[in-house]
Amino acid sequence: MLEWLETSKKLLLLIFGFRKRFRVIGSSMIPLLQSGEEILVDTQAYKQIYPQVGDIVIAQLPFQGEKIVKRVAAVLEDGSCFLVGDNYSESTDSRHYGFLRIQNIIGKVTGRFP
Repeated sequence: MLEWLETSKKLLLLIFGFRKRFRVIGSSMIPLLQSGEEILVDTQAYKQIYPQVGDIVIAQLPFQGEKIVKRVAAVLEDGSCFLVGDNYSESTDSRHYGFLRIQNIIGKVTGRFP
C-alpha cells in the first residue's frame, strides 16, 4: 500500500508540473543511478536558494547544451557550483569543464520514476 501511495504521489507531482522527468544516460553516477533509469527533477528547487553540497542535480552545459546529472561537490558565494559524478573514472564533470553558474542548474533530483 505504501509503495502505491509513493508512486501515486510521484505521478501527481509530474502531472501538475511540479516535477520533470529525465532519463539517465551514461555511467557517471553508478552505483546510485544506472544508465536508462528515469528520474524526477524539481525545477523550482533553486529559485530562492543555492544548491547544497551533496545534492544531485540536472544541469545544462553552457558550451554544448547537453544536460548532465551530477552531485554538487562545492558551491561558491557567487553561486557557481563544482559538479562531479559518483563514478569518478567514468565521469566528465567539473574536473574537466570547471565550475557551472547557478543559472545552468535545471533542478534537483528528487527521486526515481516510478
